[in-house]
Amino acid sequence: MVGAALFASAAASEVLAATNFNATGPLGHDPTGLAYLRETYNSPRGEAFGNSFAMIIVTELGDKTFFIAALLAMRNSRRAVFAGAALGLWLMTVLSAGIGLVLPTFLPKVYTHYAAVVLFAFFGTRQLYDCLQMVRRGEGQGASDELAEVESSLKEKEFRSRSAVAMQALTLTFLAEWGDRSQIATIALSAAKEAVGVTLGGIAGHSCCTCLAVVGGRVLATRISERAVLGAGGALFLAFAIHGVIVGPEA
Repeated sequence: MVGAALFASAAASEVLAATNFNATGPLGHDPTGLAYLRETYNSPRGEAFGNSFAMIIVTELGDKTFFIAALLAMRNSRRAVFAGAALGLWLMTVLSAGIGLVLPTFLPKVYTHYAAVVLFAFFGTRQLYDCLQMVRRGEGQGASDELAEVESSLKEKEFRSRSAVAMQALTLTFLAEWGDRSQIATIALSAAKEAVGVTLGGIAGHSCCTCLAVVGGRVLATRISERAVLGAGGALFLAFAIHGVIVGPEA
């Protein structure tokens, strides 16, 4: 948690320094700073940040990486678990956004844009279908089966030093995230949106989810409705797909 606060403080300092934000507002023309914040939010980077942040929140809560952080934090230093898990997710976010950024240099933007639309439509449709199937069977009201799976895989492992705990959390989280739907969605979003905004939004979203996991994740994990998470994620992915079709590749 301390690491997250320091990271947020450093990031805020860099932003304020870069924009000359002082008592009279950015560049001295906006005393309250509201116009600047509104302009930033409505910019391509701000839009990409918001989309990425929302996507990570709805896909990572109750995901395998969330359970890894939650269960490790039950028996080890929460700070060490947060540091390792968050770093692993940050690295994966930067890697995924980088892949999405490079793709348009090999393919025309129109292809990568509509490929992202297709991926979002596929993920959204698949998650809503799984959600409806759970409703029909009366399943998914409690925690995901992944909770038991992760709990079983960690049952025999004991960690000693904080550095060992952090490294284990980093390794497990990075490997669990590889090929996950949130990684693929980050690649697609970065190919279609402003890559820096996608990266920052992903880092912020992962930081929030990891913080929740290490603070009270075990209790929260047992109360998260799997089908509610699937439904929210599916709706968001479909919204991304519809938005992509409406605005087109040149937006």
